[in-house]
Amino acid sequence: MTTTQRFQNQELIRIGDDDNYLLLAPGHGGRLVRWVRRGEDILYWPDDADWTNVARVRGGNPLLFPFIARHLVDGQIGKWRDRAGVVRDMPPHGFARDLPFDISDISQATVSLTLSSSPATHAAYPFGFVFTATYRAIPDGFEVTLHIRNTGDTPLPYYAGHHFYFALPHDQRAQSRITLPATSRVRQLPDGSLTAAEPGERAYSISDPRLQDTFHVLNGTGPVALEMPARTIDFALGGNGSVPWYAVTTWTERETSDFYCVEPWLGLPNAIHHGHGLRWVPAGAAEHATCRVTVR
Repeated sequence: MTTTQRFQNQELIRIGDDDNYLLLAPGHGGRLVRWVRRGEDILYWPDDADWTNVARVRGGNPLLFPFIARHLVDGQIGKWRDRAGVVRDMPPHGFARDLPFDISDISQATVSLTLSSSPATHAAYPFGFVFTATYRAIPDGFEVTLHIRNTGDTPLPYYAGHHFYFALPHDQRAQSRITLPATSRVRQLPDGSLTAAEPGERAYSISDPRLQDTFHVLNGTGPVALEMPARTIDFALGGNGSVPWYAVTTWTERETSDFYCVEPWLGLPNAIHHGHGLRWVPAGAAEHATCRVTVR
């Protein structure tokens, strides 16, 4: 039986229990809207969210697919060039967050949300696919697995990701930090290319300007943690046959924003052109990437 809960005049899918639960909006890009643990919202979601344009709402966890962030062709944002030289449109962070997902499986603790190739996706991305995000509630958090299956007869390029918005009052940034395994710092230049990699550090204050819109390319394995005055968020990336995560991106909108984003990505922006993190799934094949997020 599907469990729903009304929130901001919307009927959302609910999984988990009273101590730890998730609310998701399949019809709005498969968006994870709320993560509530012991009565507290761990994710940020605005009180005035525009449900007529959820793809542009700053909050929850948008699913980024088939590509992440900005793509450019000859200086034009929102374009990518395929192997045949055809230039196609691609919105920032891909089209998945703009489209409705189907509920392909659901139980008290788990829900799988699926987006399949269709005429609505073909012009931007001429590949046959089934993209599924499976959320599973676990003690003190959740596990989410992104699964991509190539249903076409040619190799499929992709690099998906998450865009977690964590609730963090802006005046607490100096008292908060992120810790990482071995990384290199990279950013995107205005023409879509990447800066030269710089040695990363194992810990940064969230107030450090070097974090803004920065890709921390993972050179080693190990946990990632967002340590805040009220709580610590732990990320375990990979395991159980998962493909390797390529980078963790840090971003916020402005100095007064009461959220901070930590975003596991499978590749880097514009990878279809420069190759950093670009993944190819053979015809008929499938792969998945798993991320576990818990709070303490």
